[in-house]
Amino acid sequence: MRDATAQNAASEDKRVRIVRTTTPPVIDGKVDDAVWATAALIDDFHQVRPTDGGAPSERTEVLLLYDDDYLYIAARMYDSEPDRITRNVMRHGNSLGQDDRLAIVIDPFNTGRNGYRFETNANGVRHDMLYKNVSELLRDWTVIWETQSFVDERGWQFEMAIPFKSLPFNPNIDTWGFNFARGIRRRGEEVVWVSRNRTYNPNIVGHVEGFTDLDQGVGLDIVPSASANRRQTFSPASTKTNIEPSLDLYYRVTPSLNASLTVNTDFSATEIDDRQVNLTRFSLFFPEKRDFFLNDSDLFEFGRIGRSSNESTTLAGLQSGRPFFSRRVGLSATGQPVDLEYGGKLSGRVGRFSIGTYALHQGAFGGIEDKSLLIGRVSADVLAESSVGMVFTDGDPATNGDNSLAGLDFQYLNTRFAGGRTLEATAWYQQSSTPGRQGDDAAYAVGFDIPNAQGWRGGASFKELGRNFNPALGFVSRTGVSDALGQVGYTHFVKGRKFLQSVAAGVDAERVSFLTGGLETQVLFARLLDLESRTRDSFRIVYQQNDEVVTRPFTLYSDPTRAVGVGLGRYSFNRAGFDVGSGPQRKLSANFHYRDGDFYDGHRKNVSGDVTWKASPRFNMTLRYDWNDIELSQGQFTSRLVGVVTEMAIRLNLTWINLIQYDNTSEVFGVNSRLQWIPKAGRTGFIVLNHNLQDFDKDDVLHSSLSDLNVKFAYTFRF
Repeated sequence: MRDATAQNAASEDKRVRIVRTTTPPVIDGKVDDAVWATAALIDDFHQVRPTDGGAPSERTEVLLLYDDDYLYIAARMYDSEPDRITRNVMRHGNSLGQDDRLAIVIDPFNTGRNGYRFETNANGVRHDMLYKNVSELLRDWTVIWETQSFVDERGWQFEMAIPFKSLPFNPNIDTWGFNFARGIRRRGEEVVWVSRNRTYNPNIVGHVEGFTDLDQGVGLDIVPSASANRRQTFSPASTKTNIEPSLDLYYRVTPSLNASLTVNTDFSATEIDDRQVNLTRFSLFFPEKRDFFLNDSDLFEFGRIGRSSNESTTLAGLQSGRPFFSRRVGLSATGQPVDLEYGGKLSGRVGRFSIGTYALHQGAFGGIEDKSLLIGRVSADVLAESSVGMVFTDGDPATNGDNSLAGLDFQYLNTRFAGGRTLEATAWYQQSSTPGRQGDDAAYAVGFDIPNAQGWRGGASFKELGRNFNPALGFVSRTGVSDALGQVGYTHFVKGRKFLQSVAAGVDAERVSFLTGGLETQVLFARLLDLESRTRDSFRIVYQQNDEVVTRPFTLYSDPTRAVGVGLGRYSFNRAGFDVGSGPQRKLSANFHYRDGDFYDGHRKNVSGDVTWKASPRFNMTLRYDWNDIELSQGQFTSRLVGVVTEMAIRLNLTWINLIQYDNTSEVFGVNSRLQWIPKAGRTGFIVLNHNLQDFDKDDVLHSSLSDLNVKFAYTFRF
């Protein structure tokens, strides 16, 4: 544990005054413009890893300027070994956690509740993220900004320009929350400007004063796009060719309130989902990847659903009860695009209120009529860091019936406990209305979490989902149950410059019970030993105990000759295993997971992992593998899921990404190839090819089933 002096120095209220300029710098990555000599300087950084509050091994300087239109940030990352700077990533939008990088956290409203994160590396790659709340990031969010980097004999440096048109803010607030964090990967070192308990987020920031007379212009973005699509199916044989224009309009009603309109929305260039093999009896959960729904998605978050790090339950279980899940719109149950003919959105802040609304019209598909859909969400800041809100939805995009839902939530946050400790808590209630499903149609939850990076951590929650609870525009994995979660753990950071950085252990538990009485699922997951080195190598030993009551038989595997599943009854089974991983900054990195033990009335052995080869900043390849050997009383089968991802950066603004996936459950071999051209932020071009081959008869012969070619270009006009 670091001493009180170091802790106070890391968490003190640091303030600087930004400088306004009439001479903007040239954004070329070289911090040599004369105007930078007048900028506000931040250089008082400290370590959070490996030594909390320790002195940085290298000097970092951050410079701040602004003018009528842009926020300018420059930085010099001095490095005594510039040839060892880690810079593997060369694709805009990719995570930079494996590289030397500088991250910038900005809270324009200075509320400490949410904000934005911008990152860049020594290659000048842009990666932007949205804080959905103080501890959860939306990594696929993106806005328009520019950056350039440069490496010389003293280290690396960059310049960036963020248009004020890209950020909502309150023009009456002249002080913004800011933080800066630098990673030096070869040393496992991270240094920050402000921190508490090894943590930084929009609630743990310094303050930059002096923002006045900011100009967002008209506040209008017009984004026309055009796409050409050729879709061919082979059984039955058909070919369809379309050339479709689409239009998106974005208008800032106020500097903090946005309105948008979309016509004939095109999702053809969206990345496809990573395939999953379902060895449970419940639905899988796939994250949203479409920009239209990702922007301002933090405003639609409700009741901290999905926030827990509990490993005893699935991702779908954590997300169950979400009142609005954007993938319900514009996608079929199988993940195929559905026409979104037009829609509008109003989102942003008015005073202490956060507002998010959608009014959408979805086209007809597969016997489902065209539908008008409405989603509304409003929350108000209360207490120092908390909020209270409500949500409303109307419409059912997947059936020809009607549906509506209303809900209330309270989210409590207090980051000001002694020693930098944090307490999060929530309570929510929802009521759905579906013709023919009256009664027992409510859901509610309460819970708390103490998410500390070091020392003790823990939490507990209770959720009840009525049998007829039906969030048609949301997500629920199972109903008619109560779900209790609990977790406790401890993390110890090793002092001194030793190989080992942290030692941790913990236990997560879940119990799901039928509301009519009796157990459905009970899981105990124990992290017996969890080790991490300063270079992010890791080793973990785990143990899991399951109790399952099956009231409906379900199938895990089938082919033309047989089906293997689980019958009625109560099952108790245990398994154990270990995980080994190497630091992702290495040229060759890998993760390996092994599990072995009972499975229902039989046995299951699981081997999974991935290997990544970073041949150069311009080319990397990842191989993913998931293998299950399962023996049950009904029979034996083996599931295999294989994926290969290659990324080639032809230039910084031109990348070619290929994803190949195969699983022997669906017997589908899929190829997704995306050529992405970003000549400038706000201008994008895509050529996307999807081709599927399938073994229809499971006779080990693959036949073409689908070929889909899309060409798209979008251009943003800003006024």
